[in-house]
Amino acid sequence: MLAVSDLHVAFAQNREIVDALRPEVEGDWLLLGGDVGELFSDIDWALRTLSARFSRVVWTPGNHELWTHRDDPVKLRGLPRYTEIVKLCRSLGVATPEDPYPVWEGVGGPLTVVPLFLLYDYSFLPEGASTKEQGLARAYAAGVICSDEMLLHPDPYPSREAWCAARIELTEQRLAALDPALPVVFVNHYPLVREPTRVLRYPEFAQWCGTTRTRDWHQRFGALAVVYGHLHIPRVTWHDGVRFEEVSLGYPREWLRRNAQPGKLKQVLPAPAETGTSR
Repeated sequence: MLAVSDLHVAFAQNREIVDALRPEVEGDWLLLGGDVGELFSDIDWALRTLSARFSRVVWTPGNHELWTHRDDPVKLRGLPRYTEIVKLCRSLGVATPEDPYPVWEGVGGPLTVVPLFLLYDYSFLPEGASTKEQGLARAYAAGVICSDEMLLHPDPYPSREAWCAARIELTEQRLAALDPALPVVFVNHYPLVREPTRVLRYPEFAQWCGTTRTRDWHQRFGALAVVYGHLHIPRVTWHDGVRFEEVSLGYPREWLRRNAQPGKLKQVLPAPAETGTSR
């Protein structure tokens, strides 16, 4: 079981990397943690390319897939845009958060792979802020503004946090119905806990990175691992004994500075042998 996120295929260098991705062995699954691209045509290309190569692709949306960009001929907003991408995924055999959760029967299994679509609710507030309004004021003063504020529309919900609340309630109901005998691998665009955001260069950005309402999900629902992206800081951290894998490719300006091979898929299962608090 392999994973990657934040492919951002609008960048020519990233598109070349994605075009070169291949399974390591027959039967490999690929977990996609969101931000495949912004334009619908780019999302289509990436999902079509990868689903033709891997035995199973599991996708969850990032914030960028949900943008309604001025250069995108597909002008759908909010839930209708998400629904259209889910429709595309189903036509390609790609599992989404709206489908029955697939069960992995390979090494380390059986276990349930759970793609999550939860968004965020501005509860990862900057230090000293106690409300969303104060948090946003701090971000604007620092010049650290997520483009979601202009491009990610919550239609028909009144706000992104209202959409987030609805997603959490729906997902909790589905998770409560899972077979408790099977462990879970969560795939979410955002970390389920706040701790990974502590290393952000601009801490004001954390409020666009998740919700405190999922703080105990990895414990409540028996997670073996949590796969996420969004932060563009690939690393492993451990929280309450559970492995959290940030698997972003990120932008060329970011991965060109790293020593690691760009686009190398992260192995989720079989589980790596290392243990510890972080690396």
